[in-house]
Amino acid sequence: MPEPWLSADDIAAHLGVTKDTVYTWITEKAMPAHKVGRLWKFQASEIDDWVRRGSATGEGEAQPTPKDVGASSYTDDKDGKEGR
Repeated sequence: MPEPWLSADDIAAHLGVTKDTVYTWITEKAMPAHKVGRLWKFQASEIDDWVRRGSATGEGEAQPTPKDVGASSYTDDKDGKEGR
C-alpha cells in the first residue's frame, strides 16, 4: 500500500511544531514538500529522513545544549554584565 500524503497540519503535528514553522522550513531549509494545486503535501518518510540528516537545523547553526534551553537573559560581550 502506498504511503499517504499528509497536509501541513499533519506534518506540523508529527514534528511537534507550528504550521508556520513548516512553511518557513519549506522556503528557508528546503524541507521536502510537494505542491498540489494550492496545497503543500508531504510524506512522513521523506520528512523523517530530512530531520535525521540534520537539515532542520541548517548548516552552521549550533543546536542548543541543555543549559541553553530556557535561558531568559544574555550577557554583554564587553563586560559580561547582563543586558536587555
